[in-house]
Amino acid sequence: MATAPTTAKVRKPRSVHWMRWLVAVLLLLILGWFGWVYRQIEATADIDNAQPADAIAVFGAAEYAGRPSPVLHARLDKAVSLYDKGMAPVIVTLGGGSDKDSGKTEAGVGRDYLLANGVPFDKIIAETKSFDTEEQVNSLAYIAGRENFHHIIVVSDGTHLFRIALLCRRAGLDVYTSPRAALGRIDDIDRVKRMMHEVLSYTALRMDLRASRMHLWLEGHPADD
Repeated sequence: MATAPTTAKVRKPRSVHWMRWLVAVLLLLILGWFGWVYRQIEATADIDNAQPADAIAVFGAAEYAGRPSPVLHARLDKAVSLYDKGMAPVIVTLGGGSDKDSGKTEAGVGRDYLLANGVPFDKIIAETKSFDTEEQVNSLAYIAGRENFHHIIVVSDGTHLFRIALLCRRAGLDVYTSPRAALGRIDDIDRVKRMMHEVLSYTALRMDLRASRMHLWLEGHPADD
């Protein structure tokens, strides 16, 4: 009587099992890193560390035909509030402009706004050449050295400040982070986009990918402008 043929169980090579384990471990490490960065961004965004300093630095955001965008408006309002409380005697506005801005710059628009809100001209320093966060930090470091600023309050969006703090430490700056006020209610999708922008930007920065296509794309698509 004929017996049914049996199929031999094919054992997968041991290298396949090792590859699966390696991929699983890498995924866990990546998820752990992203989770840690996310928590650090949130923690920094929720705390106002402003204290007496030598200057207040306002990081640039979009301007529209010479008027500050809502984001820049809120950052400048925070700087005025800190200045009026006597936290620092000088405000530095940061940010340049493009060819489409008809000569207007983020820092220049910020200076005009501060003047209109009672800050004297000689108490404002406008840096009008930088185009991204890293350039703004480098310009701030140059100004700090020139003006002998030892401690600086940096004002920006809460989610932006964790990355700014790292860049400032690398530039030798001693800074206190101070987030701008919230602008109404941010929907969950927009909040996730902002957070992912900062998580990826911070990761690129820590990996020294400043010249990478990813970093250039991220800086060209700012979530906080």
